[in-house]
Amino acid sequence: MPKMQSVAQLAEYRKELQARRDPNQTQVLVCGGAGCLALGSAEVAAAFREELDRRGLQAKVALKSTGCQGLCARGVRVLLRPQEISYQNLTALNAAEIVEETLVKGKILDRFCYQDGDGSLKAHKSKIPFYQGQQPVVLRRLDVIDPESLDDYLAEGGYEGLSQALSGMTPEQVLDAVERSGLRGRSGGGFPTGRKWRFCRQAAGEPKFIICNGSEGDPGAYLDRAVMEGDPHAILEGMIIGAYAIGAAQGHIYVGHEYPLAVARLRRAADQARELGLLGEGILGASFSFDIKVHRGAGAYICGEETSLMNFLEGGIGEPRNRPPYPAQQGLFGQPTIINNVETWANVPVILSQGAEKFAAVGVEASKGTKVFSLAGAVNYAGLLEVPMGMPLKQVVFDLAGGLKDGGRFKALLTSGPGGGVLPAPALDLPVTFESFQEAGGNLGSGSMVVMDEGCCMVDVARYFANFSYEESCGKCTPCREGTKQMLEILDAIIRGEGTEEQLGLLEDLAAVMTGASICGLGQSAPNPVLSTLRHFRGEYEAHVREKKCPALVCRPLLKYTVDPETCTGCLACVRECPTGAITGEYQEPQEIDQELCVKCGMCHEVCKFEAIKVE
Repeated sequence: MPKMQSVAQLAEYRKELQARRDPNQTQVLVCGGAGCLALGSAEVAAAFREELDRRGLQAKVALKSTGCQGLCARGVRVLLRPQEISYQNLTALNAAEIVEETLVKGKILDRFCYQDGDGSLKAHKSKIPFYQGQQPVVLRRLDVIDPESLDDYLAEGGYEGLSQALSGMTPEQVLDAVERSGLRGRSGGGFPTGRKWRFCRQAAGEPKFIICNGSEGDPGAYLDRAVMEGDPHAILEGMIIGAYAIGAAQGHIYVGHEYPLAVARLRRAADQARELGLLGEGILGASFSFDIKVHRGAGAYICGEETSLMNFLEGGIGEPRNRPPYPAQQGLFGQPTIINNVETWANVPVILSQGAEKFAAVGVEASKGTKVFSLAGAVNYAGLLEVPMGMPLKQVVFDLAGGLKDGGRFKALLTSGPGGGVLPAPALDLPVTFESFQEAGGNLGSGSMVVMDEGCCMVDVARYFANFSYEESCGKCTPCREGTKQMLEILDAIIRGEGTEEQLGLLEDLAAVMTGASICGLGQSAPNPVLSTLRHFRGEYEAHVREKKCPALVCRPLLKYTVDPETCTGCLACVRECPTGAITGEYQEPQEIDQELCVKCGMCHEVCKFEAIKVE
């Protein structure tokens, strides 16, 4: 690969790559996202390769492992281009049949196609409801390119944004473009990206630093992982543009310990970029120099907080710093520093290559562009999706994600993990914007969405996230260290049936102290799941406290299992499965449950075929 000495040379190289590619060539694109990898996508790709080689088709058919293809609930997924045929739920055993029937004979195999709730089949990606209504910007290349191929990225328009920046634009003009686009940080509070960059450029102190925060530890969040693994050069390109705009010479990417594939692909991408002359000294022949180092974290969730992250990069303990000063004025090693997350950086090249006005034309009011979500929970079609800002939340949950499993009823939606809020059913009418979510007590934050049905207990949900925050607190400040502990202890007592109404008020008082006095965002936002569930589902808390009952039948200490003598046939299935011998009775006679011995495991209820075991 030749080292590019100018923007013009890079453009010529891109044209050569594009000219060598036949848009009509058959392509087998196997999803290599984390979900599909876990289901055996590497074996599926190997089976396709073996079958294509056996038939002598390797020169005619391009086989690639791509990034995440989005519809994670139906992996392993394979996209056949140029027909855009989308197959799902594949194993290695299906490869030979698909090559024979679809690639050779042109026949669509119905059993591998998406099936609607009414039984209708959708063979082509554009017809699948999950993809309709999406507007991929950050995700636009994930199901098209090999993430380990720089040539693939270039052929799909990669580094055109950087070329635009270095072919006549001044750093000020780049800043102006980012500001005009309306891009806001795609995590936390959504601070305007261009404004933050300008603060940093104007700040006194050299050198300046650029950081990509790839620490994605929220339960249910996997969108940053998908981008790092599926389109790593987009992040590098965004960072190089940002470095040019603020005058930075060194960049750092911090990736969570649990994402080894993302680390490997980012490092490979950085090596490729250096080889081509896109990183290092005199990028594309300009006087601008910049390089990037990729760091793998040690497993601390707190390092997702930007000041803790900087402490880690400096070789210290991952603990937060007091602010101000803010990183844009005094950050890494005490120097002006810009920190943005993965999704934010991946948006930057689009603004430069397609224009700020085009980017700003998508979205609404103060929320411009698109938003990527990782959707999980009780929906039929969980996965990765990207929608324009302003789309109604109801459309995301019911049209794209196919509504709730087994005809369940929507109860609540948790956004942004342990620091987010739980939104009730009326929130489905909200548009996807920073402002609407904040006003409703939620947060777009990390982009994770967990949909819950009537089978979820809101007290149990609050307790789960209180425990998460307690375990992940660094312990530096008292409000967070002690507040998360006390909050967890109160919720545990409520779930055991030992809670009092006074404790509900105490939870709210604790939350106020933690929010106002904690040093960093973890302690400040940890009460959000508790406060939002108290606000919208207070009746469930009161049932736990006053009646010692769990309305959702989730909290085991409050459950009671009994046998209905009218429907019990005495089959003894429950007797055989009871781990403590709490169920007794004669064969073909109604059984009885000794409440003192019952551990409320639910096995009797699960194995009873006659619905004779009652739970209350």
